[in-house]
Amino acid sequence: MAARVVKGVCRLRVSAGQAKPSPAIGQALGPLGVNMMEFCKQFNEQTKTYKLDRGTILPVHLTAFEDRTFAFEVKTPPTSWYLKQAAGIQAGSSEPGKTSVGTISARAVYEIAQMKRRDATLANIPLESMCKTVIGTAKTMGLEVVD
Repeated sequence: MAARVVKGVCRLRVSAGQAKPSPAIGQALGPLGVNMMEFCKQFNEQTKTYKLDRGTILPVHLTAFEDRTFAFEVKTPPTSWYLKQAAGIQAGSSEPGKTSVGTISARAVYEIAQMKRRDATLANIPLESMCKTVIGTAKTMGLEVVD
């Protein structure tokens, strides 16, 4: 079998289970020669089993090949999304460090860190380091971490 030649890569942010042909997806996939309908079909099929709210934005890393085929990897939602869900807030603080918008428990930080480690690129990062990263993101959003 001949090796596939990579034509290009792109990163997308797509709603879980709700990918549909749109200008945003078309502008990213069109120049790579990727069939937009096929991508939407495969993405929706793969994300329908996710236990997330429909419409949760998921990062996608797509690799397009010269033979017009493609492969993609769906990542976990952004850390800020998990933090908003755990704290029950709609948005972070406009003045982090000065204005607090809520609190989050240390247990929630631990659980978020475990979920983020499901991404292949983050799997080898120690859990303690992931927790520190989640705490840092919480602080930049104006959330306080409590025991």
